[in-house]
Amino acid sequence: MSEESIDPPAVSVEHEVAEAFSDVWTPEAQADVAPVIEIGEMLRTQGVIDAGQLTTARGVCEKSSDRTLAEVLVEMGADEVVVQEAVANAASMPFERVEPERVDLKLIERLGQAYCDESSVLPLRIAGSRLILGMVDPDELLVVDEVRHKMSMTVKPVIICRGDIASVLESLKEDEQETEAVDDIIAGIEEDDVEVVKTEEEQVDLEKQAGESPVIRFVNYVISNAVREGASDIHIEPQEKKLRIRYRIDGIMFETMNPPYHMHAAIVSRLKIMANLDISERRLPQDGRVRVRLSGRKLDLRLSTLPTAQGEKVVLRILDTRSIQVPLDHLGMDDDHFLIWKHQIEQPHGIILVTGPTGSGKTTTLYASLGQMDRARLNISTVEDPVEYHLAGISQCQTHDKIGMTFAAALRALLRQDPDVVMVGEIRDTETALIAIQASLTGHLVLSTLHTNDAPSSITRLINVGVEPYLIGAATNACLAQRLVRRICDKCRVQVEPEAHVAEHLAMHGIDLNQVTHGEGCEACRNTGYAGRVGLYELLILDDHLRDKITGDPSVSELRRICVERGMVTLREDGFKKVAAGQTTVDEVLRVTESTI
Repeated sequence: MSEESIDPPAVSVEHEVAEAFSDVWTPEAQADVAPVIEIGEMLRTQGVIDAGQLTTARGVCEKSSDRTLAEVLVEMGADEVVVQEAVANAASMPFERVEPERVDLKLIERLGQAYCDESSVLPLRIAGSRLILGMVDPDELLVVDEVRHKMSMTVKPVIICRGDIASVLESLKEDEQETEAVDDIIAGIEEDDVEVVKTEEEQVDLEKQAGESPVIRFVNYVISNAVREGASDIHIEPQEKKLRIRYRIDGIMFETMNPPYHMHAAIVSRLKIMANLDISERRLPQDGRVRVRLSGRKLDLRLSTLPTAQGEKVVLRILDTRSIQVPLDHLGMDDDHFLIWKHQIEQPHGIILVTGPTGSGKTTTLYASLGQMDRARLNISTVEDPVEYHLAGISQCQTHDKIGMTFAAALRALLRQDPDVVMVGEIRDTETALIAIQASLTGHLVLSTLHTNDAPSSITRLINVGVEPYLIGAATNACLAQRLVRRICDKCRVQVEPEAHVAEHLAMHGIDLNQVTHGEGCEACRNTGYAGRVGLYELLILDDHLRDKITGDPSVSELRRICVERGMVTLREDGFKKVAAGQTTVDEVLRVTESTI
């Protein structure tokens, strides 16, 4: 065979190789090429490492030929970001930090998570017709070529950190584990474990629209588990890349699970269908109510949706009749407060106010007070928004502001119904306050709530609403402010020596204890040391002296000082009494009360 017949194939092979590597990557052409500086010297010059560290790292690399100098320096404690920036500069390549939320997950799926982990690369995005590939070592040209063949597109490598690759891949593994965890959770839950009780307005086929059975079973699990844990609220909160479900137990939020974000829309739709809401409306807040039967118990769930930047947030309030049916003497009042309060609710007329923030137990106190009354002899009526619990022997009316059924309008109507006792859910405006006061002055006992911080603030709040001080003084009998603190778990309570700050607060309130009660934490209390709650109370009884002072429109601080001088026990003082009795802790009292000193 002649030389002429051999030469052309050799040229062709050389051309193909050159063409193949021309697609890999070449540095940008520069007029003046700077001298190559080894990254170790570069980092030493920058002060990132010293000469001793550099010598040690080079010695390790000589003994381990498969490890790069950059890798060894990072293992020795150098900042990986700074090291990788130096690697990029030495190779005349761009450097990037990887933001997990901006990585194209579909590209990772195409290339394979295992391959990315093994080869220390990460496909970041597609720019034009090129794949932007993050890599740790710029010398791995064969890996770049493999990626080009796997993805069937031209590759442009950039330098990234190995830690960023690990973070992205770890987040993907967590998502897979969460999906598997959801499958395990709903394995023992059936679709009919939580039975929706149909009302007359609901259509029979609504439940058929709830979606796939795994979603139904998962929602049933969330509700049944919340009831089993004693939760008062369920929060379903969409985050940027996950879904967070939290329970409020004893007033504190606990994160329970993180199902995959892709389940969010199906879960919200299922809950909306249960509450007979519009599943197509995601831009406006919606409120609804669901009645369910769980293990033979009937529960009411109050559902509220709120559009957020990440999607619709849903909150379910669990209205359990068992939790509201608490006898008055089990609320946690001391003997003096209990006897005085019982005397007040037996009065024939006047206004009694219960104050505190949302979730402080005001409704429970009012319902317990109504339950103490003789419902067979008295005509008792309520105006509420909404009616949370149904009480036997009491006429309960719900407001509807959209049709004009406000607190004031409902209260006017009730006063024509020959009532003895009227409970108003909340005094919100001047009109309602004036009607309530007129009712109390014409022979009715009126119970209501206000949102104020303490008992004396209730008086100034009514004045600020627009009621004349002399009317408030004449009509108001008592104001009860309250908070709820967590009770020490009975199963893991121990006596311990008080810490310095605890002893200091006890001494400030005249309490000298060598040992205080503390919850160690156990399975029964979810390792918190607390189980259940107890009330703190501040009871203000208006006497003639205080009525005279109220007519002068005193400030809150002045009125509080007068009340304390006349023997009113503040919320914090009542809390420390319960600390001395071993019912709660100093930290809990400080958490829910403010200093009045």
